[in-house]
Amino acid sequence: MAYRYFYDCEFIEDGRTIDLVSIAVVDEHGREFYAVSTEFDPSRAIDWVRRNVLDKLPAPASPLWKNRSTIRDELYEFLVSPVRRKTGTHPGERIELWAWIGAYDHVVLAQLWGTMPDLPRALPRMTKDLRQRWEDLGRPELPAADEADLHDALTDAKLNLDRWKVLESVRGERAAYGPVDSRR
Repeated sequence: MAYRYFYDCEFIEDGRTIDLVSIAVVDEHGREFYAVSTEFDPSRAIDWVRRNVLDKLPAPASPLWKNRSTIRDELYEFLVSPVRRKTGTHPGERIELWAWIGAYDHVVLAQLWGTMPDLPRALPRMTKDLRQRWEDLGRPELPAADEADLHDALTDAKLNLDRWKVLESVRGERAAYGPVDSRR
């Protein structure tokens, strides 16, 4: 049994380094986590990141701005606390992470702990990819986001949950009715 989380990270990258700007995670039950790093260097951001990401961040005085170690500790508690509470009733429950084209997101998340081997055992070593699932299911219509809201990590994490719900519905329908015969 899986406890699923849908997330998005905004970051600055230069082909060598991925630097966390913000991270947001939502679960299937409506819980949310959102934080902005106080440790990224905005001067390293390309113009696109400045316009589409940095301009959407909360005011610097917001309590959402935190250092990386605080983000790491609070994120870990957010991710493992529901599973820990359920351990007695759902043994073997595991955490699943889901993102839209999530390769870089997973790296920047894992880097909160340092190197990949430093990632706590309770957290998965991979992020499942919603974009791949979408393509595997024939690219069904997905919920659209307001272009003005895209690249805000919390908005994108919520959109990922909405996408997953649609994809699970499509997957369930296909399982119930069997494969479609394209020769008809």
